[in-house]
Amino acid sequence: MHDWLQVRNLVKPRRDTFQKPKPDAVRSLIFDILTEVNRRGGYSNLLLPQALAVSEFEVRDRGFATELLYGTLRMQGRHDYILRQIVDRPWDDIDEGIIDVMRLGVHQLHEMRVATHAAVSATVELARKVLGESKASFVNALLRKVSAQTLDEWMAPVHEIQDPVTRLSILYSHPEWIVSAYFDLLKDFDRVELELQINNVPALPTLVAWPGASTQEELIALGGEATKYSPYGARLAGSPGALEIIRHRRAGVQDEGSQLVAEVFAQATMSAHSILDICAGPGGKAALLSHIANTTERDFVANELSQPRAKLVKAVVGKFPVWVGDAREIASHGQKFDAVLADVPCTGLGALRRRPEVRWRRTVQDLRALTELQLEISKASVSVIYPGGIYGYATCSPHFAETFGQVKMILKQNPELEQIDVSPFLPTNLQGATRDMSMALWTSQHGTDSMFLALFRKKA
Repeated sequence: MHDWLQVRNLVKPRRDTFQKPKPDAVRSLIFDILTEVNRRGGYSNLLLPQALAVSEFEVRDRGFATELLYGTLRMQGRHDYILRQIVDRPWDDIDEGIIDVMRLGVHQLHEMRVATHAAVSATVELARKVLGESKASFVNALLRKVSAQTLDEWMAPVHEIQDPVTRLSILYSHPEWIVSAYFDLLKDFDRVELELQINNVPALPTLVAWPGASTQEELIALGGEATKYSPYGARLAGSPGALEIIRHRRAGVQDEGSQLVAEVFAQATMSAHSILDICAGPGGKAALLSHIANTTERDFVANELSQPRAKLVKAVVGKFPVWVGDAREIASHGQKFDAVLADVPCTGLGALRRRPEVRWRRTVQDLRALTELQLEISKASVSVIYPGGIYGYATCSPHFAETFGQVKMILKQNPELEQIDVSPFLPTNLQGATRDMSMALWTSQHGTDSMFLALFRKKA
């Protein structure tokens, strides 16, 4: 059993009259997961579903737990800004446990429908259990200072900050480097603000029908709302894992932007007899591409670095082979392809609404290593493409260094490539999604993750 699922008992009675703290089970669980994510590199989208699956929480408690964890992770930058105003020493020097308990408390006070007295008392009880009496007293004092003002009152001075990067960073709880990265592309702080806003709005699960196994109409019949651009998707509230069509692997869960990358790539490579997904990851695009390949009688291969994730990919690509290995060494298999898709490792800035901790985990320093890796994977991909074949470079990031800047570098390092315009392969109703011959989606405009796709042809 995971450490974060174990019940902690850090406070020992000092006298017979001592009353043991009684934090509620939901908040205790969320504190443990928050600690795992913030302090030990865990992933909330994996840990929370695992924890809820073995819990006996009612539907209402499950919803509260989800909102508390994901919301706290998204907004903890703004919570920290408020908390820095009321402590007499640097906030980063405060005990990590106090920091995370306070973030949970502030989130309940300002972002959830929890009465002030309930938010304070429940958070203090949690602190008594996981931190001890003396630290709980400190937590109590801080929470009462926070609750003395409304969120609007706390934010009033922020609206007066002249630097738009700093102001928006605090108001919408994003690191400044991400705000700057958005502006570098959008050149309009009003549009930047829209992106920051939408990143803080939880996204409904999006299902994908796999051709030959299920249809979009089946997803709609289950209560889903058809995706606007993808012919395979539907948005559906609730838990996808509870659906028989998902459990039996006839359909999957995949953001519409990711579906579009697979669909557009498939349309651009209709004449290809063999396709390689060189960075299959958890298998979303590989699943859709493999089913499209199967229905159009094409060969398909997926490659994944991690053995455990390769097993997940194999479970959804059926008869097609899954290789396990470093994408940069793909040529060692001695096989060439008509088309290769590389959804390369990236900062993930295009999916911040789905992966709330990523905004705090990634730094601008990560870019150098990632962009170098992206170029190495691109070089390896091109080496196994037949002359006349297609290379698709995709990222779940709008950052210039990982998108348009990288297109220039790919062309410079691979003179045998020429970029081809993605426009003819896009859905006819998809507007404002191209720039410099590439597909560049924006969450606030298209309602998808901010996916990027550039297409290249290897000269004959």
